[in-house]
Amino acid sequence: MATRDATTHWKGGLNSGTGTLALDSSNSARFTVTFPRRVGEPEGTTSPEELIAAAQASCLAMNLAGTLEKDGLTPNTIDVTASVTVNPTDGGLSIDTVAITLRAAVDGVDEERFSALAQRAKDTCPVSRALAGTTITMDAALA
Repeated sequence: MATRDATTHWKGGLNSGTGTLALDSSNSARFTVTFPRRVGEPEGTTSPEELIAAAQASCLAMNLAGTLEKDGLTPNTIDVTASVTVNPTDGGLSIDTVAITLRAAVDGVDEERFSALAQRAKDTCPVSRALAGTTITMDAALA
């Protein structure tokens, strides 16, 4: 299996410093990161939490497609939004919840069966497993 890499180069202190995050494996993007933007309005920068949300959304979409196919179904479309909440905790920050909204168009499946398959996909998604210490909620429905 593959290994993926990213690097952050940081200059300065926590509140006055800035960092540059590079997606090394794919060389597909570079992002600016700052602590004030992490806990405030993004203003064109990203954060670890936004990257986790992106990882959760893309992983679940792919995992649901595979779960549906294993059950003899082919999705027409899958749309996943993940919202990651970070709050202050003892001496730092904590990711409290990941709230997922999932909508899919799938022929030949009723809402009950789809819900069970979506739950299976969430539970077996590698990113969901990596976030096992975090509360992950999901609102899944057919589109």
